[in-house]
Amino acid sequence: MNDDYYQRNAQRFYEDTVHVDMSALYQPFIAHMQPGARILDAGCGSGRDIKAFSEIGFEVEAFDASAELVERAKLLTGKPVELMRLQEVSAVERYDGIWCCASLLHVPEQELSEVMALLARALKLGGVWYLSFKYGNGEREKDGRLFTDMDEAGLQRFTAGLNDKLNIIDMWRTGDLRPGRGSESWLNAVLKKTR
Repeated sequence: MNDDYYQRNAQRFYEDTVHVDMSALYQPFIAHMQPGARILDAGCGSGRDIKAFSEIGFEVEAFDASAELVERAKLLTGKPVELMRLQEVSAVERYDGIWCCASLLHVPEQELSEVMALLARALKLGGVWYLSFKYGNGEREKDGRLFTDMDEAGLQRFTAGLNDKLNIIDMWRTGDLRPGRGSESWLNAVLKKTR
């Protein structure tokens, strides 16, 4: 369902997101990383964040489930971008940071614990993980896309299921940064792998 949407609407999605200033969201994430750290941009969309993190000096690997967005991200960044779904992450303790900006929200709620466990496994000990969800609770469908919305209690429940490997070190709400979307609310969090 989501893949079809992003294939058909890739150019519009790209144009709506590629120039959004995300610097305020980058800071709580990159503050925990050393120069040259390796980041996974999981569900990279337009490639905006690959470009920003690379320009700061981080080593960035990235993937997206939409072939159309993978091609646009490659063109924007000049970096390799894999065609892959979140459910296919197989790395083990490879990344100092994982960036999941508006990507986990498309994972069905019944698969979310498993996907989060895969991503936690890919993170090095002491690594940090940024994630964001549209604010709310439960699943819904809109414009041919599935959304799993999340509030603070929901995120705490999902992270508690990861055997205490991840601690939430920061959690906050923001409005949507895209023009004309300020009424939408987002839950943002930074997690740290402690064991």
